[in-house]
Amino acid sequence: MPSPTLRALAPALGALALAGLAACGSGEPAATGSAAPAKPGKIAVAASDTECKVAAAEVAAGTTTFAITNGGGKVTEFYVYAPGDRVMAEVENIVPGLTRDLIAELPAGTYETACKPGMVGKGIRNPLKVTGEHRPLTKDAKLAQATADYKRYVKSQSETLLVKTQEFVDAVKAGDIAKAKALYPVSRTYWERIEPVAEIFGDLDPAIDAREADLADGEEWTGFHRIEKDLWIKKDVGKDGPIADKLIADVKTIVAKANATDLTPLNLANGAKELLDEVASGKITGEEDIWSHTDLWDFDANLEGSKAAVQALRPVLEERAPDLVRTLDEKFAAAEAALAVHQKGDGWKLHNELTKAELKKLSDAINALGEPISGIAPIVAK
Repeated sequence: MPSPTLRALAPALGALALAGLAACGSGEPAATGSAAPAKPGKIAVAASDTECKVAAAEVAAGTTTFAITNGGGKVTEFYVYAPGDRVMAEVENIVPGLTRDLIAELPAGTYETACKPGMVGKGIRNPLKVTGEHRPLTKDAKLAQATADYKRYVKSQSETLLVKTQEFVDAVKAGDIAKAKALYPVSRTYWERIEPVAEIFGDLDPAIDAREADLADGEEWTGFHRIEKDLWIKKDVGKDGPIADKLIADVKTIVAKANATDLTPLNLANGAKELLDEVASGKITGEEDIWSHTDLWDFDANLEGSKAAVQALRPVLEERAPDLVRTLDEKFAAAEAALAVHQKGDGWKLHNELTKAELKKLSDAINALGEPISGIAPIVAK
């Protein structure tokens, strides 16, 4: 989940974590309050702190590219929701002044678009109607195989997520703080590897993974980070039994939904990029696990999850963009090497044990990987 603290610090952090993100977008300046013309074939979205102006309310079924320009003063997000707030596509961490593209595959139906200034709440919504027929991307045999392969990966990770989360919950309910602390980053590893799939299911993701600063007024706080604070700050989980029970119940629900849901090739492509954006905008700054400082476990899990999605798409990419595959291999290896030097025993150093120079090196490596990964979705959508 993105952090409001980061939103407030975004200008100061630009040199470290967010500058690389700008290189992955078009870099076009924002036109506050206006729907700046998008490139041909793209739907312009003018986002501000108070408005979300989408240039079209109806599009043809198939793949649609939205070009979102943030003309406000807050970091924003853009979503396309199906009924029930099922996420069809999303792009997070659109900093002020930046334009980011989002490619979505949408069958005929009724949807909503949403801008989320400050990355909180339900967002500023607009109706979107999709009409006509289209040939699903999975009609391509290699893309169909890619989604099938990735679903097997999600299933394997989600099965272990259930086991490790149950162990964590049992330790919390037993009041075993030392064991719960040890299990906290381990159980979250499996969550972070499949988070783009988990985020499809609306309110379940924040119920599991929201941080205190992510909450809108009046929202109940549950999930991993609620327990994290009690473990490291209160040092008392005596009243966390109901929170722990809800956590495992929500994880079971989201795993069942994830394993039953048909994914699209663009879910893989967009998810791979989203995982790296999470690293570049949250984990690298220490904003994710603010009390435990176990951010590097999440960092590694996000990197692994991104690589799994890319590897599933590899046969398609080798056929359509072999030069991109070579670049991705090189940049993944560099990012993995930059992280590997911070291994400690069976896990990782704490975030607050790394120097600013070490964090900068990690940031540079992940941003260098994020740029070529942003090129996968347009290739898949061809």
